Amino acid sequence: MDLYGKTIQALDRSLDYANLKNQTIANNIANADTPGYKTETVSFKDTLQETMEAGFTSKRTNPKHLIFGSSEASSEFQVSKQEDTSYTNSENNVDIDKEMSELADNQLYYQALVDRMSGKFNSLSKVITGGN
Repeated sequence: MDLYGKTIQALDRSLDYANLKNQTIANNIANADTPGYKTETVSFKDTLQETMEAGFTSKRTNPKHLIFGSSEASSEFQVSKQEDTSYTNSENNVDIDKEMSELADNQLYYQALVDRMSGKFNSLSKVITGGN
């Protein structure tokens, strides 16, 4: 039995993504002056798009089941290095302005997820207590 429903699970997974992205951005900012350091990025949308375009099929065990993609989708987010650019003589490619902008954007995203999850738990609390 799924007590909280799929929404809480999706919010939890989204928080995991936002947390990993925040750690990656913070790591990039911390290494802005490290010679040879290459920027790391967390990809989810790109990975999802590649998976959707791969042209895979699933096995239907009942004709009433919907046709959908692979049931073995990757549950991990991918962290990759951008090796193809260099902004300084030290072969470092961290653009501090871009990283700070992404950090602010990710913090807004994370806060929105936390607010939504808080609202879901408040709704559950009201149901349990009878609205009191």
